[in-house]
Amino acid sequence: MTDARIFFLPRGVRMRWDGVRGRQVLLGPERALLLDEIGHAVMAEVDGESSVAVIAGRLSRKFEAPVEVIQPDVAEFLDGLLAKRLLEVRP
Repeated sequence: MTDARIFFLPRGVRMRWDGVRGRQVLLGPERALLLDEIGHAVMAEVDGESSVAVIAGRLSRKFEAPVEVIQPDVAEFLDGLLAKRLLEVRP
């Protein structure tokens, strides 16, 4: 299974450390999403150049887990952020 889509942070969205909560937060216009460790690991790989398949491969190696298990979860997570308009996909 390959997913060639390339996600990127749109203008006005950024990832920041929230010292009060002690967690990474994805900040967008008039919204904030707290990221758990897995969400942060995925978002740390979103660079506007790497496809979902490449991101899943990196995470697979990093966490020593099968890519065929990780990739659908990565795609679902990123699709959720796309639906919330916190991510966009390269044309």
